[in-house]
Amino acid sequence: MRVRQAPDGALTYAIAVPPERLPPVAPDHLLAAWDMARRAAALERWGPPRRLLFHRGAEAAPTEIAIADADAGCWAEAVDSEVGLDTLPGLALCLRLLALIEILTRAPWLAGLFDVTPDGIDLHPSLLRAAATMPLDAGARFDEGGLRRLLSRPLPPGGAPLPRPTA
Repeated sequence: MRVRQAPDGALTYAIAVPPERLPPVAPDHLLAAWDMARRAAALERWGPPRRLLFHRGAEAAPTEIAIADADAGCWAEAVDSEVGLDTLPGLALCLRLLALIEILTRAPWLAGLFDVTPDGIDLHPSLLRAAATMPLDAGARFDEGGLRRLLSRPLPPGGAPLPRPTA
């Protein structure tokens, strides 16, 4: 991956694979990235704007994603300073964090799978596992329908298996 800094401080990343081919991450790494982002926001470490250019092959134009929003820039800066966005695992972690935050804001049916508290966020283990492992789409987001199907079966509280009835 190549990273270049523009005169205005913006960073451009040239990435050899499209967003849908970014690797999965460990659920505990995704949760740690959430905590990193909260700390960075508390410290007001906003970070520079970032431009991601995902290569799609010789025949197709690259996919371009801008991280220009101040909050998203802060979260990207947090992951960059702790893990590094110049690696596929670091970039995958950052984009999964941003995709998770984005889908939590637009999918009201997920409300029962997380709780935002003054101390952080409590994510249902199934939601965390899905966000860490399901593929991103071409826009580096989660497919809401795919996520709904993945999480469609009843979930026990806290991710623990339901007790089996005894005879």
